[in-house]
Amino acid sequence: MSVAGKLVVIAGATSASGLAAARELRRAGARVVAVGRDPAKLRRLVEESGTDAAAPGAGRTGSVRTDVCDLTSEAEVAGFAGRVHETDGPVDGILHLVGGWRGGGGLAGQTDADFRFLERSLTALRHVSRAFDADLRASEAGRLAVVSSTAVARPLAGGANYAAVKAATEAWARAVAQGFSKDARDAGVPPAAASVIFRVKSLAGLEDTLARRFVDLWTADAADINDTIVDLSGS
Repeated sequence: MSVAGKLVVIAGATSASGLAAARELRRAGARVVAVGRDPAKLRRLVEESGTDAAAPGAGRTGSVRTDVCDLTSEAEVAGFAGRVHETDGPVDGILHLVGGWRGGGGLAGQTDADFRFLERSLTALRHVSRAFDADLRASEAGRLAVVSSTAVARPLAGGANYAAVKAATEAWARAVAQGFSKDARDAGVPPAAASVIFRVKSLAGLEDTLARRFVDLWTADAADINDTIVDLSGS
């Protein structure tokens, strides 16, 4: 099994990690839909990933196309899912990169405004994973991966908002994993879908590592990687 020919959504793709993932997936022969809110950044991502921006070619293997969507809006995500299904077909993989950092100031400095900003990542994950859950369950090799933080294991007062949102993100990803396992068990078939958590201290310098490890999820047996936490900090 490999990612070649699979349809993969990169949610929150307009970061350095999104570019690295798009490039690695394209090289591996995946069909990539990179989604974000900034059209200009998405256009640059297509060009820098090595795909012809003038003709990215929906449905072509080894290609990247883009879609503009506010992933924190349930209605917009529903529209996005509809466009993907109509243009590309069912989704085989999701890499969730919606994120950001706000913190500091000890516990007293953990403001509601900062929490709401950070919470957008979890909200986007909930919307996107629900919109494509049936696709991942039906795929011969469905994969969901989220990026979390080592702060979950050792939360600090100055990053309490951030650690709390990342902990909730991990709980959601593990719940997705349980659903995958239950589906396979109820059907009496080997698991085909997997939900994986990547933990990092910081993504800076690990963008290519994350991309490679995500692509490698398709070479592993779903039963071996479902509901697992992979710490990339030492990579």
